[in-house]
Amino acid sequence: MGIFERYLTVWVGLCIIAGVVLGNLVPEIFGVIASLEWAHVNLVVALLIWVMIYPMMVQIDFSAIKDVGKRPRGLMLTLTVNWLIKPFTMAFLAWLFFRIIFADWVNPQSAGEYIAGMILLGVAPCTAMVFVWSQLTRGDPNYTLVQVAINDLIMVFAFAPIAAFLLGVSDIEVPWETLLFSVVLYVLLPLFAGVLTRHHLERKGGDVSLYAFLGRIKPWSIVGLLATVVLLFGFQAETIMLQPQTILLIAIPLLLQSYGIYAISYAGARILRLPFNIAAPACMIGTSNFFELAVAVAISLFGLHSGAALATVVGVLVEVPVMLSLVAISNKTQHRFD
Repeated sequence: MGIFERYLTVWVGLCIIAGVVLGNLVPEIFGVIASLEWAHVNLVVALLIWVMIYPMMVQIDFSAIKDVGKRPRGLMLTLTVNWLIKPFTMAFLAWLFFRIIFADWVNPQSAGEYIAGMILLGVAPCTAMVFVWSQLTRGDPNYTLVQVAINDLIMVFAFAPIAAFLLGVSDIEVPWETLLFSVVLYVLLPLFAGVLTRHHLERKGGDVSLYAFLGRIKPWSIVGLLATVVLLFGFQAETIMLQPQTILLIAIPLLLQSYGIYAISYAGARILRLPFNIAAPACMIGTSNFFELAVAVAISLFGLHSGAALATVVGVLVEVPVMLSLVAISNKTQHRFD
């Protein structure tokens, strides 16, 4: 892990502080940036999110799908957790906390936006950071690649319908055109660009050229993430200063969701008698989120100043330390799978 990945939580925390400070000192600059929109998509944020997603898409090798039938139980666990359990538990926890437990502390409109942001996190399974978690648990890299590739293919078709359904039952109006446009803009197009880039590099110089290129562009993915965090918290600066407890309120159900989904995945791996090098990455894939996509769709659907965008950014802050703690738990309990 490079310095950016290793201390990502530190950088995110510093960017949150920078965003809040700048948002209060020079709010007019953030107002100008917020006005740069086309089709309800902020052009500056769209550029930064593309910078985030593109390096991750180059890493995906869809030719690995041909190996999926060799050991299907690990894939079955991942798909069940990601698409039949995780989105619905996230929606339930979000509703439980912001409609009932925290109802006296949050106004109904803000509660609806926080619920929407958490739902978007729950419907977006991890695409790239899971390779880091897999490596730290000494997972089978080829099998992890198959799991991620299949999840990405399913996400292309399932993200919009599941997100729309869950947002709808949460009494939130869903702009279908914007939602579908976001999937095309932030999944299909960068995926297509990543496939073309990978094909070109492999023809040019094989794995050597591919890994050299990934090494050069990977830091820009984190730069894009950090710059986006600065913008989002700059746009939310006034709200955060007036209601700092909001960050904590959002983090509580997100933490419960992460550890709960990991426990379900862990139990499923034990029941299916998966070897550790497949079980550990499967648990990580089911627990982590494709937060870049969630942030992008939240911005497109509800705006840069929305509580939904804030909730997805809190998800970024929560995820890294949580996932590192789950890596430690997995490694310490490895003997249960051997």
